Amino acid sequence: MTDAAEAGRSLTPSKGPWLVVIDPQNIFAAPDSAWGSPMFPAAFANIRRLADVATDRVLVTRWLPTADRRTSWGDYFAAWPFADKSADDPLYDLVPAARSLSPHPTLDLPTFGKWDAIDRFLSLSKDIGSAPVVLAGVSTDCCVISTALAAADAGARVTIAADACAGSTPENHGAAIQVMGLYPPQLTVSDTTSALRILAG
Repeated sequence: MTDAAEAGRSLTPSKGPWLVVIDPQNIFAAPDSAWGSPMFPAAFANIRRLADVATDRVLVTRWLPTADRRTSWGDYFAAWPFADKSADDPLYDLVPAARSLSPHPTLDLPTFGKWDAIDRFLSLSKDIGSAPVVLAGVSTDCCVISTALAAADAGARVTIAADACAGSTPENHGAAIQVMGLYPPQLTVSDTTSALRILAG
């Protein structure tokens, strides 16, 4: 698993807003995966556009099945046995097109929400830590919303690029976007066009 502090020390990125891409992994993208999002191809096209503008200010996360099975995660994996594999299973790899999104190591966590690790990485520099964040990824109704709500509690300034997020279904995506829209000014629901302007500074 990636150590966020070591990751933060690996490069000195340019200043400005950051793009955070949540879990662009095979398990959430493959059409034959039980968790594959039908929205992923369209969302990823927008993620690529955002990353091209953010350049070295991109973080990518991964969800890994390493949680303690003695907790409710044990019940979770009992309900989804197809996902109860080792963390190095190809299911948990980034999709090939996502491997070039960021120059930084992935932030790998066994939790839906990724904000704690993201915050540790960004807070290594006061300038970086105060920068706005554009949030994108998959799935909107699980790991994206879990990350966004924790970011709101932390006082972050987050813009959700809704058309760069992929939900488990279009209906669930819409429901999650509606909930995140209830948290201004910490969370602002927007789109790729507006997020590109933010990332361009």
